[in-house]
Amino acid sequence: MSAQAMPEAAIRIEGAQKVYRSLGKREKHAVRDVSITVTKGTIHGLLGPNGAGKTTTLKMLLGLVRPSAGTFEILGEDARTLSSRRHVGFLPEQPYFPAHLSALQAMRFYGALAGVPEDRLDGEVMTLLERVGLSDAVRTELSRFSRGMLQRLGIAQALLGSPSVVILDEPASGLDPVGQRDVRNLMLELREGGTTVLLSSHQLSEVEAVCDRVTILNRGLVAAEDHIDRLLDVEGSASVRVRGIDRLPEPVEKVASDVAFSGSVWEFSVPDRAVRAVVDALDDAGGVVLAVQPKRESLEDYFARLLARSAEEVA
Repeated sequence: MSAQAMPEAAIRIEGAQKVYRSLGKREKHAVRDVSITVTKGTIHGLLGPNGAGKTTTLKMLLGLVRPSAGTFEILGEDARTLSSRRHVGFLPEQPYFPAHLSALQAMRFYGALAGVPEDRLDGEVMTLLERVGLSDAVRTELSRFSRGMLQRLGIAQALLGSPSVVILDEPASGLDPVGQRDVRNLMLELREGGTTVLLSSHQLSEVEAVCDRVTILNRGLVAAEDHIDRLLDVEGSASVRVRGIDRLPEPVEKVASDVAFSGSVWEFSVPDRAVRAVVDALDDAGGVVLAVQPKRESLEDYFARLLARSAEEVA
């Protein structure tokens, strides 16, 4: 029996460190020891509170900040080489564009820098501007763009040249709920087409909705990393939803927790070992069981619990 092949990595970061030193001042460790592997064709979330080292890690990967230590690879190449970034699209946390240019002019400029052939450039630019909802503003000067419109333009420029790897630093920043939904759908479309996405975000609901795997940073270190389903699984319990009964049967009440009743539907948690007995008791009482699912906490709850535990350990 042959060993299962390891998934191919699009991004590999090993032992990343960044120390800022100033004459007469104490050293500042922005990134202490971060290792991340992003599998090809997946959406990988990078989370952490302000100052955790997320943006610094991304900038070291892209050659925008010189690392103090560590190994960085993109598509199997040393990230220090320009050729490694040929197939990478990047949206910085705060994108800046020359205000006197129109959206069309800015996209043409960045498309030329990205190496898009001249005979394809205008067609690709118009397609991307339409894709991010800016087809009605292609000739509008960027000085007249709202924060959300500039963010959409930043996403469009990150996709110029059909990159194999897209790195997005806070892509939903400045966007309204419709814009945030559009960004989520766009990331899912990219994954469907085989593009790898590394996403840094404070929008936990966004990360939970699209990411395959998550790395959480805290104080410049990796606090947790796993597939998001395993990360959020609450071991040993199940969530039950039932309707058609006025109250829970006594055997169910004894083992149920987190009980809620809304719109004729009961929802509660029970230990895995009690699921069969609970379902039988509900059925005997005339209830209609709507769902029995392994219990999973929200990413927001997990994130808050993880950071609280880290704070206790430091204290």
